[in-house]
Amino acid sequence: MIRLSDIAPGTRAALLTVGGERAFRRRLMELGLLPGTSVRLVRRVDVGDMLELEVRGCHVSLRRSDADRLTVRLVQT
Repeated sequence: MIRLSDIAPGTRAALLTVGGERAFRRRLMELGLLPGTSVRLVRRVDVGDMLELEVRGCHVSLRRSDADRLTVRLVQT
């Protein structure tokens, strides 16, 4: 298991766990980030230390500190 914030841009992964407080976990689940969901890191944005993810065909931005709470398993394409 690795953190979502540690994968390279263009990498696909399956979400394993969503950590953090209950309200944080619920918000991510509302955005479609559920365990088992396939995600792809599109790019890292230096301004604000943000990550752009592709989740279920949509683009979602997360702070790196929030992405540190998500663990993933790499998926071969």
